[in-house]
Amino acid sequence: MATAVRICVCGDEGTGKSSLIATFVKDVFVAGKIQPVLPMITLPPLGPPLENVAISIVDTSARPQDRTTLRKEIRKSNVILLVYSDHYSYERVALFWMPYFRSLGVNVPVVLCANKSDLTADGSTPQVFDEEMMPVMMEFREIDSCIRSSAKEGRNVVEVFHLCQKAVTHPIAPLYDHKEGQLKPPCVDALRRVFYLSDKDQDGYLNDQEMYDFQAKCFEKPLLAEDLENMKQTVVKAVNTSDMTKGLDLAGFLYLNRLYVDRGRHETLWEILRKYHYTDSLSLSDSFLHPRFDVPDHASAELSPAGYRFFMDLFLTFDKDNDGGLNDQELAALFAPTPGLPPSWSEASFPSSTVRNEAGHITLQGWLAQWSMTTFLEPKTTLEYLAYLGFEAPKGRDLTTPALKVTKARKRRRRPGRVDRNVVLCYLIGSSGAGKSSLLDAFLNRPFDPVYHPTIKPRRAVNSVELHGGKQCYLILEELGELEPAILENQAKLDACDLICYAYDSSDPESFSHIVELRKKYPQLDELPAIYTALKADRDKTTQRSELQPDAYTADINMSPPVHVSVTWNSISELFVALAEAATNPSTAFPKSDEPEADRTSLYLALGATTCAALAAFMIWRRSTNSA
Repeated sequence: MATAVRICVCGDEGTGKSSLIATFVKDVFVAGKIQPVLPMITLPPLGPPLENVAISIVDTSARPQDRTTLRKEIRKSNVILLVYSDHYSYERVALFWMPYFRSLGVNVPVVLCANKSDLTADGSTPQVFDEEMMPVMMEFREIDSCIRSSAKEGRNVVEVFHLCQKAVTHPIAPLYDHKEGQLKPPCVDALRRVFYLSDKDQDGYLNDQEMYDFQAKCFEKPLLAEDLENMKQTVVKAVNTSDMTKGLDLAGFLYLNRLYVDRGRHETLWEILRKYHYTDSLSLSDSFLHPRFDVPDHASAELSPAGYRFFMDLFLTFDKDNDGGLNDQELAALFAPTPGLPPSWSEASFPSSTVRNEAGHITLQGWLAQWSMTTFLEPKTTLEYLAYLGFEAPKGRDLTTPALKVTKARKRRRRPGRVDRNVVLCYLIGSSGAGKSSLLDAFLNRPFDPVYHPTIKPRRAVNSVELHGGKQCYLILEELGELEPAILENQAKLDACDLICYAYDSSDPESFSHIVELRKKYPQLDELPAIYTALKADRDKTTQRSELQPDAYTADINMSPPVHVSVTWNSISELFVALAEAATNPSTAFPKSDEPEADRTSLYLALGATTCAALAAFMIWRRSTNSA
């Protein structure tokens, strides 16, 4: 929406352009002769019925010798006010002025004004509009609106400039196709999303309460029951629907909004669209889709309680069959007001990256886990989809950022201490065929697949894990695939990681050496907490072809011995708890120190005694000073 409107007033000599401007500015007709071309006039926002934006009015001359100035002013304008006053100047609208504007290549709306209506007997009758103005509007789509005025009588003078402002602040061109007599497809798409977001129970109808809420949100005033009933009757007659007991359906909603345009009230439609953050091009504003949200180094983004509540309510609303999962139709309905699934979800073959039920439909646990992972890895995507899906911030704030929060910056700590975050990332590293993919399947409660499928591109899985003490966190396990070297060389990727899980096949003698070589090649991995895991423990254990066996190797670097697990064991869940515990309490996953921690008790006692003695001496000195 424009913050200032520059109006260029054009037309033949003698049509009353300058008088129209002077009457508007002075609020009284200036009798007698005034200067042929007035200087530019700038007015501050005047409020209703004019828009709350400043305006600049530029008077022009139609004389051939002033054509250069005219051309410059037209190109600088936001809207053109084209004035005529008699049959000759009316004919010149189509023969000269409109073709001239087109020849300049300007793409601004034109308001057509028939001035000096006090000199004609017919005034502003519908017949005048149909016979005189409508043919010109049909021929030249640039003409936004038409109006008859009289500067002498003060008739419609303010309304003329109101139309000019409205043509810029509430343009009709993006909304309505005059030739087809219909709302344009982008406008219909925007209104369909508005209807979707207003239909809170998602039953396909706006019931009375939803209509009252819609009115309050868009116009900040209550909708009277009588007005609502009139709307219903209007829709029943026009849309040929007899059932209004459930409320207003989409067809009726679109009809009512088209009615605003048909009656010249397209600013009402713009009020609705702008309340839902649409721009003049009928796209959602970039500041709404992508608000500023900075995540400091070593910190992370998570959903706030308001964000979790929004996504949980969304799931429950669209789970129409109440089976605890979102099937394809329910997911399609949920993502209807968005461009579709986030690209990262499609790349990860969603919903295979999270928890599903037996029918393959994402569960509420998986849904929340998926958004937790998305927020951790790409918070801007979550903010964008919160905007598309209609998240409403508490306390009337327009931004979606209250749905997210930023964790405290994490420090790599070898001493006791927990990480203040509820979502953690663990890289799963190991040789090909070690069983990493099967481990991800087990993490998502999938059955074991004995067929080997090599992992090419990185694969992630996310699930909630209950820690000791009952607290829950979301653990993201990522298998790096063929990008493993590139990721391990990328310091930013390592900074985002909370834990390394070194996994090897305990039945393959060549498997553990891959881990040894990795740690030699990438010494920066020593800065990360780690857990060693021996997979396929249900098979016969074999001797590893390595300088040190896994137990001796971990002991040599003062690490805990490898955890022996199998995805076919029920106890596999204990590994995921151990990984989550290590990620949230990293000191447990660093090499243990050989030196016992120094006993500082005596030091603390000495410091306490010294402090008390100093305080006592100060009090004695203070008391003696006061008594003196």
